[in-house]
Amino acid sequence: MRTSRLYTLVLVLQPQRVLLGMKKRGFGMGRWNGFGGKVQEGETIEDGARRELQEESGLTAEVLYKVGHIVFEFVGAPELMDVHIFYTDSVQGTPMESDEMRPQWFHQDQIPFHDMWPDDSYWFPLLLQRKKFCGYFKFQDQDTILDYSLREVDQI
Repeated sequence: MRTSRLYTLVLVLQPQRVLLGMKKRGFGMGRWNGFGGKVQEGETIEDGARRELQEESGLTAEVLYKVGHIVFEFVGAPELMDVHIFYTDSVQGTPMESDEMRPQWFHQDQIPFHDMWPDDSYWFPLLLQRKKFCGYFKFQDQDTILDYSLREVDQI
């Protein structure tokens, strides 16, 4: 059985718009995404989510709502990615570009799915409706989904 590593993803949602970041380096470079990353040792998942949001966008959020949990498998990778997805609708600060991300607001009907991870188009509609979900996506490479499951749930 493969080991897994904890990750977070935070989406900032406001009426009719969502804040995404263009990944400037590392895994996922060149794609729009939420803000997140690895949970550090000794850190709760929610604390990791808050830290990553602040480091990557300059924003702080008092309240995070856990909305999703997705496990990602990449063929040939030694670890599964165990991703906990949150949203916030109230942030403090102004979005600022970081070494890793360039934030930009998108109207909810103009989300750039063609420049995002292929799985995003499956679960993003649930997120935008504030519905909770669990899923699994198996990728051949960063562009090809081999298999997936996704379901709406009552609680995460």
